Amino acid sequence: MRTWYTTKPCAPTAKSQISHAVYDSVWEKAVSDLCETEPQIAAWAKNDHLDFKVRYLWRGSSRNFVPDYLIRLANGRTPVLEVKGQDSEQNRAKRAAMQTWVQAVNEQGGFGQWCFDVVFEPTKIRDMVSTYF
Repeated sequence: MRTWYTTKPCAPTAKSQISHAVYDSVWEKAVSDLCETEPQIAAWAKNDHLDFKVRYLWRGSSRNFVPDYLIRLANGRTPVLEVKGQDSEQNRAKRAAMQTWVQAVNEQGGFGQWCFDVVFEPTKIRDMVSTYF
């Protein structure tokens, strides 16, 4: 990964191959903190400057969905996590595209078992982890 500079709040990481996590919100900080302390999480990355994106259609135009986190659980599963405060029709279109991507990657095989989830409340993050473990 190339070095980049930011004025956003950030903190060093131990379970991520990226040296620091950048926080776009208080909720994202809560996810990062949990990823660092949760024993079931083996590794994680904030999807910032990683170029991991999924194409989706919205009102006739092709767009990029850039989910917030990639998490590797100790059991080998890889949840893709999006943190959202409110839902919308466009967010539902993003989720549908991501579910299609996850299904295609899992059916193809060779990349491990992937899953996708959205957390609308920071207190539900730990529940999401236990769902896939």
